[in-house]
Amino acid sequence: MTIDQAAQTTVASQEGERATPDALDSLGRWTLRPGVSVTVLPHGVHLRGWITSVTLEGGAGLPVLWGRLAEALAGDGGAELARAAVAGSSLRAALVTVIGQLHDHDLLVERPAGEKGDAAGEKGDAAGQWLGAVADRPAEAAATLIRSRVRVLAARPDGPLARAAARALDRAGVRAATGEAADLPDGQVLLVAAGPGAPSPLAVEQDAQERAVVVGLRPGVGFVTPVGSARQARADADGLADRLRRREAPGGAEHPALPALLASSAAQRLVCAVAGLRDPSAEAGDARLIPGLPAALVAEREPLRGEYRTWAGPVLVDADRVRPRADVRTLAEALARIPVLTDRLAGVLDEPDPGALPQLPAALVRSSVAGEVLVSGSARADLARLEAVCRAAELLLGKSEPGLEGDGGPVVGAGAVHARGRALRRAAAGPAVRQQGTRSGDTAGPFSGAASVPWSPEPGRHPQALHWWSVLVRRLGVDADVAVSRLDTGGGGAVFHAEVRGRTAGGGTAVEASADDAVAFAALSAVVRVQAAADAPHARHLVTPSGASTSLARPEATAPWEDAGWTTAWLAESAARESGLQEALTALTGRSPQPWEPPADAHTDVRALWSALRQCGFSVLSARPGHGTTLPTLTEGSR
Repeated sequence: MTIDQAAQTTVASQEGERATPDALDSLGRWTLRPGVSVTVLPHGVHLRGWITSVTLEGGAGLPVLWGRLAEALAGDGGAELARAAVAGSSLRAALVTVIGQLHDHDLLVERPAGEKGDAAGEKGDAAGQWLGAVADRPAEAAATLIRSRVRVLAARPDGPLARAAARALDRAGVRAATGEAADLPDGQVLLVAAGPGAPSPLAVEQDAQERAVVVGLRPGVGFVTPVGSARQARADADGLADRLRRREAPGGAEHPALPALLASSAAQRLVCAVAGLRDPSAEAGDARLIPGLPAALVAEREPLRGEYRTWAGPVLVDADRVRPRADVRTLAEALARIPVLTDRLAGVLDEPDPGALPQLPAALVRSSVAGEVLVSGSARADLARLEAVCRAAELLLGKSEPGLEGDGGPVVGAGAVHARGRALRRAAAGPAVRQQGTRSGDTAGPFSGAASVPWSPEPGRHPQALHWWSVLVRRLGVDADVAVSRLDTGGGGAVFHAEVRGRTAGGGTAVEASADDAVAFAALSAVVRVQAAADAPHARHLVTPSGASTSLARPEATAPWEDAGWTTAWLAESAARESGLQEALTALTGRSPQPWEPPADAHTDVRALWSALRQCGFSVLSARPGHGTTLPTLTEGSR
């Protein structure tokens, strides 16, 4: 909307309300923020603030109107301009529109009480101008900083990192007292802002209103923790130092700018917290940072750079860190959290990467788990990455208790629904996998009370089942057959088990809500197995897909041309059946997976992984059998 259009709308709304004060009447309370740049255009004006900007366009008179408004903001606050622009006029409507845009884009700031004519913060000091540019109430923020006292504690108070932090605080107008803390590791400095009434600026006792950060420097790498209590900051520092130890670059002279970069960043984070400003990590608008989770600054020497990274620390002390996080509910949310878990500097898992692996007909990704190669495959690379992360976490968590390695260990999913689906499918399919040699007419098979379901690749079958079967037997040339059975759930919903066996290559199994879904996922699993055998023969772990991920991958809407043959439409169909399938699997297996956590004596890496998963909205469930029915036995299906 242009200024002319907005003015006409504003004039209409002002009819009958001329006695009501508007934005021009209250202009005297406001002034243009320090640092706002103004570019006058032929028919408008462009303004750029700290992190916002706006372009106002209108007629040739708009630059003149802006000049009058700018004079009012810098001078008498608009008293004369308000008298000149009578209520209900187009001039007043245009002025009100421009003022509203300035407010909407946070380009105005309240004048200090009793001050007129001078922009807030323009007193000649850099800290005052900075507060005027970023704070909602610069005067109050400045007063808070003046009253605050900060302790700079280190094992070596005369070290370059501690001295750089003290200088940065001093430039911000904050009184800083440097002291020794022998229990701090070498290379770490604790900055603590004491609350009102603290007995001493060097007191180490925790204050209920304290704010603290730790800045750490190791060879070639350093960090700044999120703001929190002193205990939380020190716990984060220990966790970051442990994660970054493998990234240290010993040898060579330290970059002289690295200590200054880290110390000034730590001082800025603490000053913003004390003054009630947004954390610096929120200023950049980095979409990679997860809302609601803290961010740590990690800096490297080669090349010199610092980036904020979402930090899911292993030790949670502060109340805002302990509170439960919301479960992941969509595939997009899950994919956004995978980089947090697999961050090369601060993560807990290896990043799944397609690398040189084929992406057709199925997509494969590869990662490392405890030095062993893991390969995951699915219909799409994003689904393969998700399954790889979940399985890698399961393998590492399963080492925390004897006998829980492999399929008997905890089950990880992106949210409770995904984890529950993976756990119940594993419980239902496990016995079939253990007794793959059973044939029709043999002794007792792995399931009982099941009915065979004829299935053959003929017209009328689901397009995805036909597609993956065709890929397996025609494109890859695998001589395979399939057995499908409907499992007896005791009156519950439908559960179908499909087993694809290749006479010359590996097969696949699946437990799903329909026969076609079961065949589709079983054939897709067989395709993944064949591709992995050819392109990743040294893989120690292979992850095959299932319909559990459809609860996350269901799109909000599908395009009109996306019929059942499209992957997105197929996932949406399967997702609609997931809730009923999980109820049926619960009745079938007699299991109700419950939340799992590491035992008290678990290794610190296991607890750190479990904590990171929960903070990122992932769920960890126990796969141990509970009290309930015995698993039914499968009879031979049609071949």
